[in-house]
Amino acid sequence: MSEETGTTSRPTDPIGRALYQISRVLAILGGVLLFLIAAMASVSIIGRFLFSAPIPGDFELVAIGTGVAVFAFLPWCQLTRGNVIVDFFMSTAPVRAKVFFDIIGSLMYLAIGVLLTWRMIYGGIDMYNYGERSMTINFPRWTTFPVSVLFMSFLVIVIVYTIGRSIAEMRAGQFIDE
Repeated sequence: MSEETGTTSRPTDPIGRALYQISRVLAILGGVLLFLIAAMASVSIIGRFLFSAPIPGDFELVAIGTGVAVFAFLPWCQLTRGNVIVDFFMSTAPVRAKVFFDIIGSLMYLAIGVLLTWRMIYGGIDMYNYGERSMTINFPRWTTFPVSVLFMSFLVIVIVYTIGRSIAEMRAGQFIDE
């Protein structure tokens, strides 16, 4: 993992500051959602152990909530360089090389983000059209797709911003965070 993640500074430009604040709020909401999922799972496990009465569909609720929470975390991770970065080979590389490969990695991530967002739109539409529901609690599966697509669209915007930030760093010959 990259050592720069602990020292990430806030963006100083207006767009970066706005993306930072929105990403931060989404990450906090994702954390709250994961806390609620953990609490619900704990209650279900205790109920199953003590009273043989778990929360029906607890595993489905965990899967749904975790999926939404992960999409909420992705923009923050990208903006703060918190995504998994393998710098075994890059630890002694010059700053320009690090930034160059950061741009290449971000371009690949952008392609994946756009592809996933595009396909999630159609996946959600298909689930809506076919009325797909979860097995235990009969939850309509399409309902999480609009939120996930919104979070993924925001991730794409953040990736475009971070590519621009990395290009500015490359021109300056250093990471903004160093």
